[in-house]
Amino acid sequence: MSLHQRRRQPRAEELSGIPWLAVLQPAERERAVSALLVGDAQAGDYVCRTGKSPTYWFGVVEGLLKMNIDSMDGASMTLVGLPPGGWFGEGTVVKREPYRYNVQAIRKSVVAGLHIDMFHWLLDHSIGFNRFVMSQLNERLGQFISAREIDRLSNPDLRVARSLAALFHPLLYPNVGEVLRITQQELAYLVGLSRQRVNEALSVLQRERAILVEYGGLRVLDLDALRHGAFSSKRL
Repeated sequence: MSLHQRRRQPRAEELSGIPWLAVLQPAERERAVSALLVGDAQAGDYVCRTGKSPTYWFGVVEGLLKMNIDSMDGASMTLVGLPPGGWFGEGTVVKREPYRYNVQAIRKSVVAGLHIDMFHWLLDHSIGFNRFVMSQLNERLGQFISAREIDRLSNPDLRVARSLAALFHPLLYPNVGEVLRITQQELAYLVGLSRQRVNEALSVLQRERAILVEYGGLRVLDLDALRHGAFSSKRL
């Protein structure tokens, strides 16, 4: 069964993790909830495919997704990782144009979808929703510019630091908090480095007291240091 065929009604605890519901008026929220569906994605499942027309606006309830593009020579470049609380593709949904990127589950995840017609109804009727979407578009633009800069970095330690900082974006991914549940292999997929090299970089960042490696995840101790590479180590 495809992810679309596995769609279902969201549970109460899943609705509580959707950040934009809080900005809606009661009547708007009721209509939006009635149009929301969730799907249980397996690792490798595609949520969006290049060239396909959008039917939903998607968000991550649980798990981890990646957004990537395929070049003409067949190589794949990851644009961003998408942790819990992140909603994406609003620009594509606003314009009702085909996707120019793929979004794929890195591990077992729960993905929510708001039908495109309800998305546009909220744009037409909800000031709070409009403000949320405008903020998303603005922050996403900055994130893509940063991703382009990260892709050009030659220092692996700095690449890992900046990539981690992007995953802890408080506006785009409000449900991450201070701890991100991610494995070193998953981070390697997002950064485009080997698992061994990512492990070395995490050791550097932990020694610099920017992060703390915990069982099953990473805790951020100094987000500004990750964003700006403000480390004392000469390796960075």
